[in-house]
Amino acid sequence: MTKRILHVVTNVSHYEDPSHQTGLWLSELVHAWEVFEARGFEQDIVSPQGGRAPLEPRSLKFPSYDKAAKSWHNNPARMALLENTAAPESINSADYDAIYFTGGHAVMYDFPDSEGLQRITREIWERGGIVSSVCHGYCGLLNIRLSDGSLLVKDRKVTGFAWQEEVLARVDKLVPYNAEEEMKARGAIYEKALLPFVSYAIADGNLVTGQNPGSAKATAQKVAALL
Repeated sequence: MTKRILHVVTNVSHYEDPSHQTGLWLSELVHAWEVFEARGFEQDIVSPQGGRAPLEPRSLKFPSYDKAAKSWHNNPARMALLENTAAPESINSADYDAIYFTGGHAVMYDFPDSEGLQRITREIWERGGIVSSVCHGYCGLLNIRLSDGSLLVKDRKVTGFAWQEEVLARVDKLVPYNAEEEMKARGAIYEKALLPFVSYAIADGNLVTGQNPGSAKATAQKVAALL
């Protein structure tokens, strides 16, 4: 059976201050997509509302805007996938072996409280599938409760964009909350690399997380290895 991956992207295009744009960090989708595509996996994209996924402008600049990201951005068929993402209610979780939450600061707004995304993730997890995220994508894991009422991330090793990285990226005054602290507050065992912005990905059973944009490939490789 061909393995199937469900990518999760944002619908949000700006911070609370509309003059500051945000959206999907393109390379976090593209680098994982390439890893899965090379293995012949089938892939689909869902977002909290369905429809268009805007791009984070800063992800279209050096160093994140690499050959792979440019190729996707300049391919109308690829970009069309981000204009017509599925809505959660149209997704049958039984069709997927893994879910992968992409990042970009925008996801801090629409991932955490999406009941549709929570349902899909809970069902994949409880069926023995893989739940994964990269960078701010872990905000989508913050509030997922399992059928027994426990938080999915409690007592599990997790990584994601560190507060130190928010400060270095000069967005610590813009973000709506400290994702690292929120994750720790839910009982997760938060880990990060010794140095900011280096690739770092960890697996705790079927939970696979990557720290920052540079970790997307490593995260996807860990997911693929588990599959």
